[in-house]
Amino acid sequence: MNYSEIMVRYGELSTKGKNRKGFIMQLAQNVRSTLQEFPMIKIKADRDRMHLLLNGADSQAVIEKLQKVFGIQNFSPSIRVPKEIPALIDAVQMMMKEIYTGVESFKITAKRSDHDFVQTSEELNLTLGNAVIDLFPDIKVQMKRPDINLRVEIRLDAAYLSYETIQGAGGLPVGTSGRGMLMLSGGIDSPVAGYFAMKRGVEIEAVHFASPPYTSEQALQKAKDLTAKLAPYVGSIQFIEVPFTEVQEEIKKVVPQGYWMTITRRMMLRLTDAICQLRNGLIILNGESLGQVASQTLQSMVAINEVTNRPVVRPVATMDKLEIIEVAQQIDTFELAIQPFEDCCTIFAPPQPKTRPKLEKVYLYEERLDIEGMMQRALANLKISTITASSLSQNTEEFEDLL
Repeated sequence: MNYSEIMVRYGELSTKGKNRKGFIMQLAQNVRSTLQEFPMIKIKADRDRMHLLLNGADSQAVIEKLQKVFGIQNFSPSIRVPKEIPALIDAVQMMMKEIYTGVESFKITAKRSDHDFVQTSEELNLTLGNAVIDLFPDIKVQMKRPDINLRVEIRLDAAYLSYETIQGAGGLPVGTSGRGMLMLSGGIDSPVAGYFAMKRGVEIEAVHFASPPYTSEQALQKAKDLTAKLAPYVGSIQFIEVPFTEVQEEIKKVVPQGYWMTITRRMMLRLTDAICQLRNGLIILNGESLGQVASQTLQSMVAINEVTNRPVVRPVATMDKLEIIEVAQQIDTFELAIQPFEDCCTIFAPPQPKTRPKLEKVYLYEERLDIEGMMQRALANLKISTITASSLSQNTEEFEDLL
């Protein structure tokens, strides 16, 4: 069906009171960013609904993209019809011919915002319901939970007909909760953590630590591809590549093996905290899940977290691995995440990392490192790029060539 408009319902934004306008404006901006390849679309956001006038855009492609925009409860594609009874009857009959298979029940739900229209809502329900029965005499009318609920909305400019209600992504518009730095490895957990943070309105920037030549170009590409999988939920994401080779080489040189992991993670957190400061971030996000690996015991978390006063949010901390995998499959990051290109954490993983590191030993070993100098050099050589959903197709082709 060639739709002319999509009506968007907001969901959780209805509870936002005085802040509501700001949330709606952010949602409109995110929708515009997500639909940037359709410049002909006009967006009209009011207090209760957002209307997307398609102006010839491919409605199916728009629907697929809208389903990933956080802050949308659901939406209904509709066709625009002149505000005349004969035109409405023709449109309702045409729509029912397309969707009725001979077994569904139906009802008409008419609503007028133009109260000067020639018929009341109840009269319209009767007129258009009879038009359907004229076409399909055996069709069943059902007022509660019909299979087909054909909505007719009479507005000042025209009438709009719809029958579908498509579920949105829910949550809050990305950007309404502030900005956070997501520590993105190449694994399963951190993209899921980023997804959950965005669902609560956090604008994420992906921070990825690369240690060439120990980590490969393919590992870096995988992290960018994972970011591209998250980009449709907001439009684009900043990807920050942190050079980490010197840090890891120095740690390996002067720190006992059992503490490599603890001090490496402390350096990562220090650098992410500094990037947060540079990029006006409020929080740090990561994919740590309690007890999953040595760095994710409570004792390790305490020892690692000690380098920052900034909130470190762990959206998947209490989830089982299988639960995390299920979400990764839903958001289509799982197959990418399990590709065998190792990140800097696995390349330099010690055979027997400490699961209960002692802070006094951490301090002792860190005195052997030029922490400030290494941080300054890493921060001076950050590489920042913009990742969009469209980045993925190019990256995937390159990625497949490398296999």
